Amino acid sequence: MRRAASLLVVAAVLLAGCSDPPESKISRADAARDGASYVALGDSYAAGPRLGPNTGPVGCEQTKGNYPHLLAERLDLELTDVTCGGATSADLAQSQTPPNGEPVPPQLDALSASTDLVTIGIGGNDGKTFSELMTTCVGKAVKDPDGAPCTAPGASFRTKVERQLGRLPARMVESIEAVRERAPKATVIVVGYPAIFPAAGTCDLLPLARGDYPYARDYVSRINEGLAAAADQAGVAYVDVWTATDGHDICSTDPWIAGLVPAEAGLEYHPYAREQQVVADLLVDELR
Repeated sequence: MRRAASLLVVAAVLLAGCSDPPESKISRADAARDGASYVALGDSYAAGPRLGPNTGPVGCEQTKGNYPHLLAERLDLELTDVTCGGATSADLAQSQTPPNGEPVPPQLDALSASTDLVTIGIGGNDGKTFSELMTTCVGKAVKDPDGAPCTAPGASFRTKVERQLGRLPARMVESIEAVRERAPKATVIVVGYPAIFPAAGTCDLLPLARGDYPYARDYVSRINEGLAAAADQAGVAYVDVWTATDGHDICSTDPWIAGLVPAEAGLEYHPYAREQQVVADLLVDELR
């Protein structure tokens, strides 16, 4: 019942006063041609922290192993990668100062009338809720390991998450519109988030309180619902990373997301190389 209500709210927000979505200005074949101009926008799940040599500003944790670089190499695109860890949807249009780094320009500044392809992987950091989940909520689990200290009804974190989820679709529609203003002929693709949390069970690599696990998984699922609804309303493509990665969460036997102690190159609670390869594959399929 809650999920149905959530989807109705998203639909109401997006459909009120809106007409049919605009048509794409450029064919996907053109966007994927050799030498096409590709701009990657996004946060750490697009930046690919610790997956290879750094390719961006200090603190952004952007690496050569991220899916923008993999996609550009596969299709011989001219890449401008402005993804940066910690970015929110607001940082598309405003300067961001990453940890231990200098201010970086708004990500939208990388776009131009000659841009052919844009990917947007952002939204999960809005309100800093994901970082709070993996820090504050993990801390609360120490005192209440079998409860739901962060996500029980009435908990301040849950209230904050619900507020951010309600605002996300409209924010993303505005972000996509801003991209189109800067890059009017570009093919725009919104990239969703992977299945980070398990469908059942717990594990030491994800030290949340037992009762917080179900809401954490639902939270990422609902972020993706908001992104998909926004992409649909704006008339752009949405790449469903969740379905392609489900079963490879932090607690799985074959994780594509690092836990508290990464087993291979990667930043804790962020994608391993395999996840970024899967995203690149999905994007190639979408474009071809």
